[in-house]
This record gives sequence, C-alpha cells and structure tokens, in this order.
Amino acid sequence: MTQDDPKTLVSTDWLARHLRDPDLRVLDASWYLPDMGRDGRAEYDAAHILGARFFDIDEISDLRSDLPHMAPPVEKFMSRMRAMGVGDGHQVVVYDGVGMFSAARVWWLFRLMGQTDIAVLDGGFAKWQAEGREVEDMPPIVRDRHMTVRRQAHLVRDVTQVSAASKLKDIEIVDARSPGRFRGEEPEPREGLRAGHIPGSKNVHYRSLLNDDGTMKAPDDLRAVFEAAGVDLGKPAITTCGSGVTAAILSLAMERMGKEDHSLYDGSWTEWGAFPTLPVATGEN
Repeated sequence: MTQDDPKTLVSTDWLARHLRDPDLRVLDASWYLPDMGRDGRAEYDAAHILGARFFDIDEISDLRSDLPHMAPPVEKFMSRMRAMGVGDGHQVVVYDGVGMFSAARVWWLFRLMGQTDIAVLDGGFAKWQAEGREVEDMPPIVRDRHMTVRRQAHLVRDVTQVSAASKLKDIEIVDARSPGRFRGEEPEPREGLRAGHIPGSKNVHYRSLLNDDGTMKAPDDLRAVFEAAGVDLGKPAITTCGSGVTAAILSLAMERMGKEDHSLYDGSWTEWGAFPTLPVATGEN
C-alpha cells in the first residue's frame, strides 16, 4: 500500500477518492520508446482516467534543441499549462500507460517549474484499469488557468556540470539504464551513440526500484537498492538515463526517501554518448 503523498506518489485508492475534487487535475503523460511499439496519444484517445488531459512530452519541450524532449522554456510551459487548464491552486496527478515509466519525467518537470503539488499515480493506468476503475474516451472541457512559474535551476544539470562531477567525484552520478546498456554490452536504441556510461557513475536500473505490478517500492527498500549499487547517499546526486525520462524515476525515489539534494542531467546519454571528446567507461565501473 502506498503511503500517499500528494507531492510525490499517490495510490489508485487515493485518486479514486479525490477524482471529482474541483481543484484536481489529472495528466496522462504516456510516452514510449520506438521499439516499444505503442502510441501514447492514440491510447489516451481510446481510454483515459476521467477528466485526464494528455501531456505530450515531446511537444512540451525545447524544440530549439537537437536533443529529444529537453525541458521547455518557462514561457512555453506556462502557455501549454494554461491551455490545458492547469494552474495555481491545482493538485496535479500524472500517470502513464506502463505503470511507472514516463510519468515521473513530468513530475520532475513540474518541480523544475516550481510546482510542488504534483504526484505520480503509483502503478499508473495499467493498475487503474486492472482494478476496473472509471475511464472515458472523451477529452475534458478545459478552462484557462494561470500558473505562476519559478524555475528551480538547481534541479537540472548540463553536460559541463556533469563532466565536472565525473572528474571531481564530489557528486554521485546515478544511471537508470539497464545493466547491459550501462556496461556497454547492449546497443543504444538511438543511432550514432557510443556504448557505455559516464566515468564514475553508478547503475541503478529504474526497474529495480519497482514492484512487479509497476508500483514503487517502500522508502527503506529503495534506500537498500541504491546502497547495494554503491551509491553514497550522503553525497548530492545527479540522475541520468538515455534521454532524461527514466532518470526522473530515480529522482522520485530519492524524494520518497527524504533525499532532496538531487538533480537531473537533461541531455543524458543522448548528449554524452554523441560527444566524441567526452570519456566513456565500460564494464561495471
């Protein structure tokens, strides 16, 4: 059973109780890698939680960047949220179709924009449907709502800052990708990227933080997973992955554990792995 916290993670029971609260906003942030063979928008159109709006991770991003779904400029985020009827005074719950995959990215993005009244639905739409809960296929009626945004620059890191952390070893860099990709034994899903990981980083595959039903493990169990991977939780942390999506699951887990000194490398391996001048490590370390 989830220890419900409207600032990190809430259960399907919690959402069902609050679903018709006037100031609740539900977001479907389903996003998939090409090899997953799924279409988040099409699935939303077919069925979604009552009143949910679709959050397009690829569109609500910085399209000026060559990197995928980088955090959008403040003005764009504010504009998109206004159009979706999400703003000041709202409690937001975000979910995805896998259970825990892309929703945490949107949780992190809201946090980056200074919004703290946002939680991920534990177990996501898969758990909601499995429990036979209410769904619909019609988009909600939306009314504009202003959102006050105060960007929290300390929650995001760029390649220069990550490179410094890798050399100085004063910050733990934690990689959410699979062990095979981390070690450089599996090919990257995006063409043109080298195989391996940022030197000095530790590997905590995001799936190791989840139960079999896609819900997140309890805080003590999360802590044990990080410690088993050799992560020094006494140091600040930078989370990373393939393109900044599943890294947010690590960030959410840290927040659940009460660890607040964490940030996310937005470019992640899509950026690092493409730069021939940046060092790459293979194997376990």
